[in-house]
Amino acid sequence: MSAKVRVRFAPSPTGPLHIGGVRTALYNYLFAKKHQGDFILRIEDTDQNRFVEGAEQYIINSLNWCGIPYDEGPGKDGEHGPYRQSERAHLYKDYADKLIESGNAYFAFDTSEALEEHRKDHEEKGKTFIYNWHNRLKLDNSLSLSAEEVQKKIKAEEAYVIRFRTPVAEILNLADEIRGNMIIDTSVLDDKVLFKSDGMPTYHLANVVDDHLMEISHVIRGEEWLPSLAFHMLLYRAFDWEAPIFAHLPLILKPQGKGKLSKRDGDKLGFPVFPLAWKDPKTGEISSGYREENYLPEALINMLSLLGWNPGTEQEFFNLEELVSAFEISRVHKSGAKFDPEKTKWFQQHYLQLQPDEALASKFIEILEEKGIYSDLNYTTKVVSLLKERAVFVDDLWDLGRYFFVSPTEFDPKASKKAWKEDSKEMVETLIKIISEVESYNAENLQNEVKAWITKNEIGFGKVMQPFRLSLVGAMQGPDVFEIAALLGREETLNRLNYALKTL
Repeated sequence: MSAKVRVRFAPSPTGPLHIGGVRTALYNYLFAKKHQGDFILRIEDTDQNRFVEGAEQYIINSLNWCGIPYDEGPGKDGEHGPYRQSERAHLYKDYADKLIESGNAYFAFDTSEALEEHRKDHEEKGKTFIYNWHNRLKLDNSLSLSAEEVQKKIKAEEAYVIRFRTPVAEILNLADEIRGNMIIDTSVLDDKVLFKSDGMPTYHLANVVDDHLMEISHVIRGEEWLPSLAFHMLLYRAFDWEAPIFAHLPLILKPQGKGKLSKRDGDKLGFPVFPLAWKDPKTGEISSGYREENYLPEALINMLSLLGWNPGTEQEFFNLEELVSAFEISRVHKSGAKFDPEKTKWFQQHYLQLQPDEALASKFIEILEEKGIYSDLNYTTKVVSLLKERAVFVDDLWDLGRYFFVSPTEFDPKASKKAWKEDSKEMVETLIKIISEVESYNAENLQNEVKAWITKNEIGFGKVMQPFRLSLVGAMQGPDVFEIAALLGREETLNRLNYALKTL
């Protein structure tokens, strides 16, 4: 094993990348960067029947958008390529043959029909059929046949697979960085297929061979691979290779807590489970993504980092550098972590506040232009600075502040009833006079003049401010009313007050 930390994220290109996969990639990335190591992307595409067009590029785009790019992988060749298993296919047969030579594997000629018969027979007797030590000498393979018979079958090009010869009744001690030590009796394991009749390796053989050849020091993967750990350790031993250190991550659970988070949960409860939107090439169905729902990648990454890992402090907000510094694999939990869509929004709101006003204004201008409204960057930036603390997403700015771009033509009936009283006409007329005469028109001067008049005449504050806000906004919402009036400008403010007088 390499002295240098080298970790890999090894997805199959069978569709979009689930956020559970993003979290696995993230933890690998954090671990690598913490130890000045390498983060490798390997595409495990040995199962060509499940290959989906566009999935590989989607995985790469997702990692880049999330801000966790790989150091080596497709398009970023290091010394350990190629990084697609389909391009490494020529390697695996030699390793399968080595296991046959050392007596750790054997040829099996059983047809799928014969195996199905055995399965049915076992089911009828209330048993489960497992191909291993207790029946392999009775089945059609190179352990039960003579060397001549085996050669004859191979020459006749009879279909075969290569199976691993699992040792009998041996107690294996398995170590996991998250789950501690586990004990497995090899008698319960099956003789897994290493090499298929189509000339391709199975996941298990390709995975172990590639991890060895790519000098992977730590395998950090999802807990669904935990049942394969014993077999993988036996493979390392059979090759006489040093095994990497393993860590199996907990599941991300549904919001209600039972079962693995799925796309269906997201569809039902209205949140994405993929980093980017995905269009299914077969059905044309489009699944939403965090990017397209206007989440910031920093918010998604911060949220995912805490789904299954605890920094051991009260800190909840981490940028990527802070995550690298704080991350310890020993602080990853064993039990599943419940996904909370509301918490994701909470992170989103926090990171939106950290965005520069001008950057948000540029994005907001795009939304305005879609509505046929054209506003300059300077004005829009000022609007954003007044509204952003109430916003979760950029598009919330429209609902929070449409009145900065469009004069209200109608007034909220409930608010009108509450704010516009019999003496409101007189108040607004005086307000118009004061605003017309304010020297150097800005929020501070406006406020001083209006408050001086209110105080001098001992008028209730709400009697003036409520109809003032209603006139400018059309409802009882928004930031400081003097800030609104200052930003709208004297002329527009007076126009709106006059319109309210006529209408209300």
